[in-house]
Amino acid sequence: MRRLLIAAAVYTASVLTAHAAETAPSAKVTLVFDQVLPNVPGKSMKGVLVEYAPGGSSPAHIHAPSAFIYATVLEGAIRSQVNDGPAKVFHKGENFSEKPGDRHAVSANASDTEPAKLLAVFVVDTADKELTTPIAK
Repeated sequence: MRRLLIAAAVYTASVLTAHAAETAPSAKVTLVFDQVLPNVPGKSMKGVLVEYAPGGSSPAHIHAPSAFIYATVLEGAIRSQVNDGPAKVFHKGENFSEKPGDRHAVSANASDTEPAKLLAVFVVDTADKELTTPIAK
C-alpha cells in the first residue's frame, strides 16, 4: 500500500510539473508608444514593453520584415539568441539590437525567481501591423 501511495504521489507530481511547464507564463507584451516619423516617410517608431515572470519566455520568432530593433533591459536579466549566434545574458542597463530579417531563437527571463523587463524600440514600416510572428516548430 505504501508503495502504491508513493507511486501515485510521484505520478501526480510529474503530471503537475508537466502541466505547469505547458502553462508557464510567457511574456506580457504592451505597446507603449507608436509614433509616425514625420521626417522619414513611411516609417514609424514603436516602443514595446516586454515583461517576463520568473522563468518566463517567448517562443522563437521573427519580427516585421522592415523592423530594426534596439532593446534595453530595464529589470532583471534576459537571455537572448539571435540567428545562429550564441545565447547571451543581458543584465539591467545592457542592450542589444536586431536587424531586419533576424530570427530571435531565444528570448527568456534568465532567472527562475526574479521578474525581468525590457523595452524594445522598433523602427518599422508604418504599414507593418504585426511586429512579431512565432516561428513554427
